[in-house]
Amino acid sequence: MATRAAPLSLAQLPNALTVLRLLMIPLFVVLVLGADGGHSWSAALVFAAAGATDQIDGFLARRWHVESTFGKVADPLADRLMIATAVVLLWVENRLPWPALAIVLGRDLLLVGGYKLVVPRGYEFEVNLLGKAATWLLYAALTATLATPPETEWPLWLFWAGVGTALVAAVEYVLKARREVRSS
Repeated sequence: MATRAAPLSLAQLPNALTVLRLLMIPLFVVLVLGADGGHSWSAALVFAAAGATDQIDGFLARRWHVESTFGKVADPLADRLMIATAVVLLWVENRLPWPALAIVLGRDLLLVGGYKLVVPRGYEFEVNLLGKAATWLLYAALTATLATPPETEWPLWLFWAGVGTALVAAVEYVLKARREVRSS
């Protein structure tokens, strides 16, 4: 089945979903801060909705052939900000250990800083499958952490699987950037 471009009226929907995800961050913060020890079904639902919009906006942009420079930058940035916000808040609530905070924020700073260095030198950033899988795992793990009582351990195991996957994806991005920047 051939794909077709979206009608003009829908062409901006993927970017609108990305902006919506960015706008969900303050609501998410308020819900977590008002929660009992980082356990909040409403915060979990907002966070899960943010994860769903991440999947939907990328799918629609590719299917409708309406990828944009804005979307290529804002979509992963929205994910990084939403996930980092959740990690910081869950760390403050003693739901995640400090190494989680250090690793997730360190990785995100590396990727954002590295992006600013290599894109002007010809690097074409594209999210790889491992990076997508890491984001899915982190959204699922953090949603589960928010939705379960503090003594529930399995979301933490899922979280560490997501962090490990994210670190491997980061290594792949760095290696790809080194190859592409050197060859240009």
